Amino acid sequence: MIDTPSVDWLALSPSLALLGGAAIALLASVIGPRWTRTGVAAGAAFAGFVGAAVFGAVVFDQTPSPEILLNGSLARDQLAAMAQVILGVTGAAVVLLAWTERRDAVAGEYYALLATAGAGMAFFVSAENLMTLFLGLEWFSLCLYVLVAMDRERATSLEAGLKYLIVGGFGSAVLLFGSALVYGATGQIGFGEIASANVTDSAFLFAGLAMILGGLAFKVSAAPFHMWTPDVYQGAPTSVTSFMSAATKTAAFVAMLRLLVTAFPDQSDVWTIAVAVLAAVSLAWGNLAALAQRDLKRLLAYSSVSHAGFMLMAVAANSERGGASLLYYLVPYSAMSVGAFAVVAARERELQRPVTFESIAGLGWERPLYGLAMWTFMLGFAGFPLTGGLFGKLFVFSAAYDAGYWWLVIIGVVATAVSLAYYLNVVRWMYMRSGTELRVAVAGGSPPRDSALGAAVAVCVVVTVGSFFFVQPILDAATDAASSLPF
Repeated sequence: MIDTPSVDWLALSPSLALLGGAAIALLASVIGPRWTRTGVAAGAAFAGFVGAAVFGAVVFDQTPSPEILLNGSLARDQLAAMAQVILGVTGAAVVLLAWTERRDAVAGEYYALLATAGAGMAFFVSAENLMTLFLGLEWFSLCLYVLVAMDRERATSLEAGLKYLIVGGFGSAVLLFGSALVYGATGQIGFGEIASANVTDSAFLFAGLAMILGGLAFKVSAAPFHMWTPDVYQGAPTSVTSFMSAATKTAAFVAMLRLLVTAFPDQSDVWTIAVAVLAAVSLAWGNLAALAQRDLKRLLAYSSVSHAGFMLMAVAANSERGGASLLYYLVPYSAMSVGAFAVVAARERELQRPVTFESIAGLGWERPLYGLAMWTFMLGFAGFPLTGGLFGKLFVFSAAYDAGYWWLVIIGVVATAVSLAYYLNVVRWMYMRSGTELRVAVAGGSPPRDSALGAAVAVCVVVTVGSFFFVQPILDAATDAASSLPF
């Protein structure tokens, strides 16, 4: 008899739901009637993401204490489950955003790759050893490389795909080599086993830790590992950019937190300083570079670098409060990112060209609902009241201050003040300029209707504002999730 490991199908259900949606989307693009292919593929991907969010919520509710599965390969805990809920809702909103955009010959492949990338991220956040960590990373990264270059008729999309492939491949190689060094120093690949090896003074171990941290910094767009971000965000299809800005950060930050806290507790005096420095550099670089941008996708790209700095502050705190603040921050940030890119996508479809400050002149008067939504997202990014961005930054600052990083809190406050210059500039252009020469001529004087995109924007506004009024339930869930880690 061959002993086979028992499989916890509920723990794998978020990834399996997305893989099922991807399979249906791919089959629909091959065997279904031509007129139904796009709708069926998009519906399957949407159902997969919603299913992943629902299954993640069920796992969260039914997993009071962490469990290690498949011979130490995966963790079933509330940390991974909450991340899977965020990923599922994010992906569902992105499918709505792309519903009208992706009606071409490769629509089925697009939605299949999007769902497969989501499945890889859902797997990645529960990785419990270096092998599954790398497997999950490559799983969703390969899908994103193709998605970025999906618009084959646009040279900018192909260029962005090539840049992302080269830089992302390099980042993955750095992480893999770092994992090899850690294995060489400890003889273990499991996160808990690496910590139990009690290797504290090995140069190989510290070099491996540095390389792993650098590889993950590529994925979260932390400066100075962000060099790919502006070009890729600008060149990729806007729906793909929105998915990368929110979902990739969620997956990479949760995996980074789990890895550092679980595998390297004895080296915390080193990696906390390194993460704090990365946070400071990201805050400074992201905000200063955003001031010089006129293309909105590039501006939002540098904004994402800045927000990576805020989230790195929570990781550097190395505490349960830091973990909870990170998870809370990811909720409004994901909604604001997807929503902001959705408004950009709406303007792109109207004007059929890249969206700059001049392109959004008068948007607040021409499209009142989109203008109000974009206003909400910009204020949320800046941390204004009535948006979850306010509490997100307060919780991160509190965790960093409790950990002794008062200087990092000061940098964060200054960075927030600097960010007002470009966030409020977006609002100024929407309402302070007439934009008469850019008005879209539509028969009957009505704007083109895109119900799916409008629904995505509405969901993002609800989450952005709702995370302010329902802060305590979200924070309680984030605290429970953070308690899964051995701080």
